[in-house]
Formats: sequence, C-alpha cells, structure tokens
Amino acid sequence: MTTNTNSGGFRGRAREVLLAAVRGLVLALVILPVSVLCFALTAISVALIPIGVGIVTTPWILGGVRDVADVRRRLAYEWCGMRIRSAYRPLPPDASPWARTFGMLRDPQVGRDVLWLFVDMTAGFLTALLPAVLLFYPFEGFAVAAGLWRVLREGGTYWYGFVPVSGQGTAFAAAALGAVILVAAFRWTPALLTAHFRLTRAVLDPGEGELVERVRVLTETRKDAVDASAAELRRIERDLHDGAQARLVAMGMDLGTIEMLLDKDPEHAKKLLAQTRQASVEALGELRDLVRGIHPPVLAERGLGDAVRALALRLPVATEVTVDLPGRADAPVESAAYFAVSEVLTNAVKHSGADRIWVDVHHTDGMLRISVTDHGRGGATIGAGSGLAGVERRLGTFDGVLAVSSPAGGPTMVTMEIPCALS
Repeated sequence: MTTNTNSGGFRGRAREVLLAAVRGLVLALVILPVSVLCFALTAISVALIPIGVGIVTTPWILGGVRDVADVRRRLAYEWCGMRIRSAYRPLPPDASPWARTFGMLRDPQVGRDVLWLFVDMTAGFLTALLPAVLLFYPFEGFAVAAGLWRVLREGGTYWYGFVPVSGQGTAFAAAALGAVILVAAFRWTPALLTAHFRLTRAVLDPGEGELVERVRVLTETRKDAVDASAAELRRIERDLHDGAQARLVAMGMDLGTIEMLLDKDPEHAKKLLAQTRQASVEALGELRDLVRGIHPPVLAERGLGDAVRALALRLPVATEVTVDLPGRADAPVESAAYFAVSEVLTNAVKHSGADRIWVDVHHTDGMLRISVTDHGRGGATIGAGSGLAGVERRLGTFDGVLAVSSPAGGPTMVTMEIPCALS
C-alpha cells in the first residue's frame, strides 16, 4: 500500500512539473509577439493623438491591452490559484472619443497595464521560459552522455553548462550535471511558474490603489445618493403641498361653510357634505399613493418579488414576472431595486411601444440580478438626463451596475446587478 501511494504521489508530482513547464513554454512563446505588438501599437497610437488619429485608435488599443491583461489574470488564478485584482475607472457610455481617450490615459490601472507590457516582454518572458528550460535542459546532458550530440562538437570541445565535453569521462560528467538539474527541476519548476505570476501581480495589482479608487467611487456615489435623497424630499414636499394638503384645506373651508348652512339651508349643506366626503376619499388616495412612492407596504411586508408583481399588475402593458429569490435582501437594497425596476418599467411603457414586457428577478453568486425585456422599437441609452442615468446612479450607491442592450428596432434588455446577501 505504501509503495502504491508513493508511486501515485510521484506520478502526480511529475505530471504537475511537466504541466508547469509546458504552460511556461506556451506563455513564453505568446508573450514576446503579443506584448511587443501591444506595446508598439500603444506607443504609436499615443504619438498620433496630436493629429487626431490617436483619439480614435487609443481607446480601442488600450481596451485590447486590458483584454490581454485580463487573460493573464485569469490564467494566474486557474493555473496557480493567484488572484490579481484590477481597479479600472468606469467611463460614461456616452463619452466622446476625446473624453474616453484621456479618461483612459489618466486611469492608474491603464498605466499599470502599459508598464506590465514592457515588464512582460523582458523579465516576464524570462520567468515564463525558465520552468521549461529547467525541465528540458537536462535531457541535452543525457544525449551528450549517450553520444547522440557528437554532431555539435565535431573536432572540438562541446560545453554543457559549465562542463566541457571532450571525451567519455566528461560526457558522464554532463549526464551527472543533467541529473542534478532534473532533480532541481522536479523540485522548483512549479514554483518558477508561480514566480512568473507573482511578477505579473506585482505590476498589475493595484494594491492600495484599489482602496483609493474605492474611496473615490464611494465618494461619488454618496454624493449621488445625497442629491437623490434631497430631490426625493422636495418631491414629497411638493406632492403634499399641491395634493393632499390643498384638499385638506379645501375640506376645512367646506366644513366651515356647512356649519353656517346647517340651519339656513340644510339641502345645500348636504350637498357640500357629499362633496367633502368625496374630497376626503381623494385626499386619502393621494396620501396612499405618496406613501407607496416612499416605500410600498407590499415591499416592506412581502419582499421584492411580490412588490414587483404588484407593480406589474398596475401597468397598462401585459407584463410577465419571474422571481427566484430564496430569501430577502436588506431593506435599502430591496428599496433601491424596486424603484430601479419601477423606473425602467415606466420608461418601457412610455417610450418602447411594446405590447408585452418580461421581468426576471433572481439571486445567484452573491448578486441580485434583474432583467427587464421588451420587444419595442429599441434605441434606449444611458444618456445624461435620461431615466436610465438616474437608475444607474441609484444602483451605484450599492455598488450595483446597469447594462442596456437596445439596438434600433429592438428588442431592449435592461440588466441590473446589485451585490448582496439574502437572509
């Protein structure tokens, strides 16, 4: 049993060593052409900015550099279990080419990507190639010892490492050196591949820069949240002043008139009482609508899924709602998601021209995901001043994101994601 276990462990280790060497060799073969090409294109594109050409090409090229860096991040995690973070600054979807170019050039993470290209084509190439060299180089020493390498030392001395091979004795010395290197390769090859990704992480990972970027984003979203709360308070004050408050004042005046008419003109007083009763019903309805706009009772009592279903029932367009939520999110998250869905549905009803809407609400991988789809005319964008821009700001307060796919002619799909846990 012990022998079988040791044999299995040796085979597993040998497979790990061979896999690390092959992966390093593949990386080395890819690194030079890709990194050199990306670095050269970036330098040329930035140099062409003054004449206008670089304004168009630079965002596209830097986006490609980011894709290359993301592939290396993914390989670092899949091959070595090493996470390499990123902290790219978001750009407005409707940003002009000029704003997009200089926004990317001012992004510290983009600067790290470009620096990484230079490091990758030099030290990165060597650290990727070293695992393969360490594993495969010993076999040259064995070939020299077996007399298979004579063609390379015709009439002279052939050096294998620091061993000069000129005869049978020195050939065995080359084999011994190869065996020593092979033992070292068996021990260190996977660690050398890890060293390559450690170098990549040292350049690409934002470190404390991620925290700085996080503080910047939170500062912006906090400002948006404060502004949104102030606007909401102004709306509530305006609705109370122009709606329920005005009706209550009118009711008070009518009651005073009724009090004076009770003895003089009872019939007129009865008519005014009926009007006052109707006014009280309307005032109560407005107050209920106002409360529902602040925080719907069904949302507080039954959760986001039932609140969205109730919202869909009040729409003039047929709306199909699918909910898969095994629990409830925190109340602020539910409220933000509810009003975001409400705004998106309102936009769809007003502008899409669709006769059917689909809403899907589910939670997976720590994310609350909501999609609203219609087959209307399309063309929706997250432009400044649009309702979708307000939804994006609302979600940003909770680290949420908004994505819109709306080609001309439709369909339109609005996807919202908010990181959260369900109770």
